Amino acid sequence: MKLKKLSVSLIIVVMFSFLLSACSTKSDNKEEKSASKDLKEISVLLDWYPNAVHTFLYAAEEQGYFKEAGLKVKLITPAGTDDGIKLVAANKADLAISYPKQVILARGENIPVKSVGAIVRSPLNQLMVRKDSGVKTLKDLEGKKVGYASFDIDKETVKAMVTAAGADASKVDFVDVGYDLMPAMETKRVDAIIGGYINHEKLLLEKEGIELITFNPVDYGVANSYELAFIASEDGLKNNNSTIQAFLTAAKKGFEYTKNNPDKALDLVLKAQNKDFPLDSEVEKKSLSTLLPLMENESGKFLSQDENVWDKNIKWLQDKNLLKGKVEGKDLIQ
Repeated sequence: MKLKKLSVSLIIVVMFSFLLSACSTKSDNKEEKSASKDLKEISVLLDWYPNAVHTFLYAAEEQGYFKEAGLKVKLITPAGTDDGIKLVAANKADLAISYPKQVILARGENIPVKSVGAIVRSPLNQLMVRKDSGVKTLKDLEGKKVGYASFDIDKETVKAMVTAAGADASKVDFVDVGYDLMPAMETKRVDAIIGGYINHEKLLLEKEGIELITFNPVDYGVANSYELAFIASEDGLKNNNSTIQAFLTAAKKGFEYTKNNPDKALDLVLKAQNKDFPLDSEVEKKSLSTLLPLMENESGKFLSQDENVWDKNIKWLQDKNLLKGKVEGKDLIQ
């Protein structure tokens, strides 16, 4: 079909409209760039590579909650699990996700960091025992091998649990397996592990067909502890508190979105996954369903903190001679 010739006047109208549209597009681009420059940049170190526990952060980003708060958030995967405390204390990162007991130990060594929000309200790190090891109760751990990842806290946790169960902790054979917790269980090098998370290692081992019995430290006299918390430096809280609070408010909105839209929110993490640490979508879905009831429940709202929980953990670490220096719960939280 041939096109009809356009009249001169129509051509002029079309060209004028095109010019107006082009000018409008340039103006919009300038406004977007200007708005982007106005956003306050904030760096956040994750505790590990992106996974289900971080879903609320990716939801907050995708839903525009960070932008609404005037923030441009950079989520960073750390090189090591202890990077968070070091880099935040040195003011090389604004915030980090870290481990509460490690935060207490850091304060005992006068490292100026504080927790600004508890992410999970009870331990994910629980004792996992192979069902085929013959262990049915903690008393049965006598003479068995327990793998741990070089952390004395984990070792002392198991000793306390076994003692509370009426068994002899000195008869438990502890094997330092470093970070090879799963391989140690898969090859039966050990009968049990401490240091693995019920929302990750447990699910992966079960997917491999290994049946497990899980023991929660809290059920055996160990003080309840938060698992993962946002930390900031004292300097950061003094000089940048409004930005930190804006981030936390947006993160809470991300959590609300995740609660109401778990599958959609999880898809965001799966898209952002680290290619060097690929995620199993089935495992991550189970992980998120495990996590959500532990991130907010009758013990408190998401990110809220109880000074008493910190004090009990301080006392527990002191009783185990693991804590140097004097630390008080009120000094650990904001």
